[in-house]
Amino acid sequence: MEQRKLGKPTDQRMALLRNQVSTLLWYGKIETTFERAKEVQRETEKILTKAINSYLDTVKKVETRKNDKGQDIKVEVINDGAKKLAARRAIMSFIYDIPELRKEKESATSFRARTHNVKHPLVEKIFNEYAPKYDQRAKDVGNYGGYTRVLKMGPRRGDSAEMAVIELV
Repeated sequence: MEQRKLGKPTDQRMALLRNQVSTLLWYGKIETTFERAKEVQRETEKILTKAINSYLDTVKKVETRKNDKGQDIKVEVINDGAKKLAARRAIMSFIYDIPELRKEKESATSFRARTHNVKHPLVEKIFNEYAPKYDQRAKDVGNYGGYTRVLKMGPRRGDSAEMAVIELV
């Protein structure tokens, strides 16, 4: 299928799609024009499929590290396998990195404790929340795909552009 031009040059169109895909994956729902929603749906489905197909690929290894007293300790480390690492890098090359925000009435120390190991919160959310959720859904329903839903909302006031809401199912 050919990509829609959306009335923009390639660099602007790609920046728009990357931003909207990142926002959709972070918040779960966005409102945009129908044509943009269809393109965002296409890219989001590709990203989620990559994550679903590779999220279980991990490698466990045991490393020897020194503790504060100078003693050797064996630590089990779980790293991404080759397939998951390639998928993670491909996803990171497309989406924008959205920073984690402090929750309401959360102290600075508890926020730092919650996010100190997370360098790319959106990528972690894709692999740790969405991939297992949609993989289980696919096993229950029996088919993959259909991770997003586009609902038409009617024309926008001002220019009568067809508006739509796109959301993760």
